[in-house]
Amino acid sequence: MHKVPSSRGSARARSAKPIDSMVREDHATVLPALRAVKVVHTLAWSVFAGCIVALPVAAYLGNFRLAAILIASVLVEVLVLFANHFRCPLTDVAARYTSDRRANFDIYLPLWIARYNKEIFGSLFVAGVLFTIFRWRFT
Repeated sequence: MHKVPSSRGSARARSAKPIDSMVREDHATVLPALRAVKVVHTLAWSVFAGCIVALPVAAYLGNFRLAAILIASVLVEVLVLFANHFRCPLTDVAARYTSDRRANFDIYLPLWIARYNKEIFGSLFVAGVLFTIFRWRFT
């Protein structure tokens, strides 16, 4: 015999709310707030990505003071990420305004870059630091 489920459901099912109901629904304030977070996050990301890309250039040109500043800047960001369980604090802010959880929901980056951001730029940073050490040691 087949049982028909109760319309009341379990206590867990009754207490569970759809994620959309937990997100603020006032689109007049949510969309501008999410856009603002994404713009700030993208600008911050651009600064640190720029530091990582500029690092080997500074080392190649022999500007080791600039290279040290770039390394220190990125290390501060790494400490912030480390303290936040390897998540940008702005991700948590953006999460308040949307139920979207794609890798780029909180930043204006292509999905594949957002998904592999730490791997790509972490590798470039390590390579840049090693190149800087090599150039500093042998010039």
